[in-house]
Amino acid sequence: MPSGRAAHWRPSRAAGGILLAVLVGLGAWSVGAIGAPDPRAADAPATDFSASRALEHVQRIAGEPHVPGSEAADRVVDDLVATLTALGLDTRVQNAVGAGRHDAGRAELGRVRNVVAVLPGTESTGRLLLLAHHDSTATGPGAADAVGVATVLETVRALSAGPPLRNDVLVVLTDGETACACGAEAFAASHPLAQDGGVVLSVEARGSRGRPVLLATSRGAADLTTLLAGAASHVAAGSAAVELHRRLDDGPGANALLEDPRYTGFRLGLVDGTAARHTAQDLPDRLDPGALQALGDDALAVARALGGEDLLQVAGEPTDATLFPVLGRQVHWSATAARPLAVAVLALVAVGGLGWLSVRRGFTWPRLAAAGTALAAVPLVLGPLAVVGLWRLLVAVRPGYGGMADPWRPGWYRLAAVVLVLAVVLAWYALLRRRFGETTLLLGGLAWVAVLAVVLAVVAPGAAYLAALPVLAGAAAGAVCAVTTSPAVRVGAAFLGGAVAVVLLAPALAVSFPALGLSAGVLPGLVATALALALLPALELVFPDPDEPRVAPVAVVPLVALVVAGACALVGLQVDRFDVAHPQPSRLAYALDTDGRQAWWVSPDPAPGGYAAGYVDRRGELTVDFPYLAGRQVAFGSAAPAGLAAARVETVHDAEVGGRRELTVRVTPQRPGVRLMALHLSAGDGTVARAKVAGRGVGEDALGGSSLELLVHAPPADGVEASFSIEGGAAVTLRVVDGSDGLDGLPGHAPRPDGVTAAGSPESDLLLVSGTTSLG
Repeated sequence: MPSGRAAHWRPSRAAGGILLAVLVGLGAWSVGAIGAPDPRAADAPATDFSASRALEHVQRIAGEPHVPGSEAADRVVDDLVATLTALGLDTRVQNAVGAGRHDAGRAELGRVRNVVAVLPGTESTGRLLLLAHHDSTATGPGAADAVGVATVLETVRALSAGPPLRNDVLVVLTDGETACACGAEAFAASHPLAQDGGVVLSVEARGSRGRPVLLATSRGAADLTTLLAGAASHVAAGSAAVELHRRLDDGPGANALLEDPRYTGFRLGLVDGTAARHTAQDLPDRLDPGALQALGDDALAVARALGGEDLLQVAGEPTDATLFPVLGRQVHWSATAARPLAVAVLALVAVGGLGWLSVRRGFTWPRLAAAGTALAAVPLVLGPLAVVGLWRLLVAVRPGYGGMADPWRPGWYRLAAVVLVLAVVLAWYALLRRRFGETTLLLGGLAWVAVLAVVLAVVAPGAAYLAALPVLAGAAAGAVCAVTTSPAVRVGAAFLGGAVAVVLLAPALAVSFPALGLSAGVLPGLVATALALALLPALELVFPDPDEPRVAPVAVVPLVALVVAGACALVGLQVDRFDVAHPQPSRLAYALDTDGRQAWWVSPDPAPGGYAAGYVDRRGELTVDFPYLAGRQVAFGSAAPAGLAAARVETVHDAEVGGRRELTVRVTPQRPGVRLMALHLSAGDGTVARAKVAGRGVGEDALGGSSLELLVHAPPADGVEASFSIEGGAAVTLRVVDGSDGLDGLPGHAPRPDGVTAAGSPESDLLLVSGTTSLG
């Protein structure tokens, strides 16, 4: 049987250890190369971006929760108008109704107040839009959300302090994005300045730290991506992150513009440090000033570059681009759909060439290579599953993690996940290397990563480089090792092949964890597995000679990795404990059905902790539908009905017109602070042909059924008008559920203890009251 090696030119294990240490150092360098700049003080030059000045805006905006329609939100809008006006911009407030998600039988709308301001250019060729949202959730003051607005304000201040730009700059600070992603849609649908389109630079933060990440681009933005690569010096992830977030569909507000053919552009943001997001701990003092400085530096540099471009030409050829960081520099190229596929196919061909060479040199044979390739799928499956298993184990040990995407201090857990994946790959390799040889196993591993490259080239072209380039480097390293008799050359080849994989995949791995969270560890686990497989030529050098008749030294290598992974997880459990400053998130809602005079405490948490557990005693679906709770498995328990009235429904207009019943009602909440209303119209065997809320028509996709559910955000205190056009049918009923925030004063409720906080989700501390009205 071919051994896949020659003992007389095998490098020493000490050389292998040094090589791995160098590669680990290179990985640390590649991740840290895009470092955070020192935050600039408030007295920095007027034309510079200053994190200190931007933080002053964050502190004013994030002083308290400011949900759309609230008095606190009005105060934020007034402050934004005053700030932009003081900078000399023509500033107006757009009061509108925006549309959110909609599908068959349901639609979402919201009343919004967008702040729109213009900084005129000298000879404008188009408009540059600086986009951010100014609202927060009800469960927190929204410091992370305020980062986007603060970045835009400080960027505009710096722009206005410098030489006039060629192009008009349009500042668009939208409302309602945390509630329904309605603000940007309202701007695009009805604002006069939106009709001619433009180039969008959207800025946001999902967390409090980390380097800026390119979250999204419009389709065919290769020229813009080239401009970004030349201007932005701190972006930690490029086109691969864009492909990921396109599939997550996690930025519908900005996407309302980026997916509009009138617009082109991109979205930058911070994605690490998400544990506090949308909670009471989402405070300005948790923000990393260096991260804000990095985001602001890039936003200002890109804005200045776009401000001087001919925006009529900047779109150029309608192609996407590949962009990624390499040791602190942005590498990019325009890419038609065929180019990533060609590179991926080339990687597959390179693996085939390595296989041919290995057979010719006697290191393997076809049937053995085929078997090795089949077995190489094992770590690609088990590696990601190991990360999933690690998280489930952590949740079992600390159930409070069950409601979190990422822990408060996830660093040790992320390291444990990476080393655990390495242990899986090493165990697979140790079990099979004596029988199959390292060349056969390397072939198998590279073959599967090459297949992954081809798949990515088809479904996510901007991410194909992550698999294709390491395969090309690994195949080249394998070929050199197959023909050389020099230990030094073998070490050098292993280094070069490993270096390419580390430089490309380590930054992607470092970004994928915060972007998705440990709770969604499949993708980070897959990236870590691909990296480990690409490093097999280097990892082989720390194993003993396979011809030695000893098993223990072989088993020691994966066992050491497993022990290190376990130690990292244990350290993480000690470091990341819940306390007053880092509380356990908990979700609890109260739902009252006035029709049946029954009420429930409800927790969507998969395993409600001590606080919520005292209110719930069973799991299943509620028998009555409520927003955010309907059609899902929740924990709930019976509650004493509170003396609260359902929203009042009054008929404003009811007439037969052209064979249709034209019905208009006014729905008025009966308690202060109502921030949402769900209107469920049932037309019996009739058809809901048209509908409007506060003058905004409901999309055709939601119409045409016998019922219609409208979720309306930020309804006015004096009520909202809804109109329906109904064909056929008999009796019509309207069930209304209104929602406000805060459970204090409800029968049987006690405040949360120290160390427990309301989770940053729309169900937390939500008080829902429903009632049905017959409309004849």
